[in-house]
Amino acid sequence: MTSEPIRHLLIVAGDGTYPACLADGARKAGVPRISMLALRGSTDRATAARADTCTWFGVGEIQRIFEWAARMGFSHGVMAGGIAPLALFRTRFDSLARAWLRDLPVKNAHTIFGRIAAEMEHIGIRVLPASCYMDDHIPGAGLLTRRAPDEREARDIAFGHQVARDICGLDIGQTLLVKDGMVLAVEAFEGTNQAIRRGGKLGGRGAVVVKVAKEGHDMRFDIPVIGVKTVAVLRRAGVSALAFQAGRLVLLDRPAVIAAADRMNLAMVGLDAGLPPAPLRPA
Repeated sequence: MTSEPIRHLLIVAGDGTYPACLADGARKAGVPRISMLALRGSTDRATAARADTCTWFGVGEIQRIFEWAARMGFSHGVMAGGIAPLALFRTRFDSLARAWLRDLPVKNAHTIFGRIAAEMEHIGIRVLPASCYMDDHIPGAGLLTRRAPDEREARDIAFGHQVARDICGLDIGQTLLVKDGMVLAVEAFEGTNQAIRRGGKLGGRGAVVVKVAKEGHDMRFDIPVIGVKTVAVLRRAGVSALAFQAGRLVLLDRPAVIAAADRMNLAMVGLDAGLPPAPLRPA
């Protein structure tokens, strides 16, 4: 725990229900005031309503965002929710954002969000792990669904977990599709859902999905996430089993996800990877 409690938390909110869940968790933990930096075209208005104050910006307005954040004097912030990968190709960026992108020799979630986190720290905002205050949304090891993986799925999960950890260590992506010992798809910049769709088309019904975070993964951003939309994509792709690392993934809308998984007879299991769990409170 921090020596002094956080009195005013900044949430940089992307899409989905993640920022709302984080805001609720922070309230439950006793954070008295929450401000939200909402992104036009990404942040849901119902999510923005969870905060005491909310200010809207365009994704590419980096200069304005940091000038505003510096004036506000936040001490702590957290980044939650996704931004569509295609936004990097379709957004009109300001001169600062263009300079950042031009200076990055490698462009992936780690380098882009790492640069944002570094700039936040530079102006005095301590960036917390995106897992903080998400106590109710980070499952442990074991089976979550009625059906357990069968023998073939279990073999594919074990193989996929090892390969996914190696791939994730290269900062390519977090998701892998396997069927009968064959790698069907590796997540690249298109994101998890598109990788699942691509692998499902190639392998047909019965593929296994494994989602991981690398050893030493920076939990301040890009923590693996599964939600109701993910399960819908798995169903359409014909995926039969989903595995993830225990304590290292955010499971949004857990009751709805598990109910949907059971309806489609999906096996969902948390794996003990022997890696530290994502922190639930500021260190």
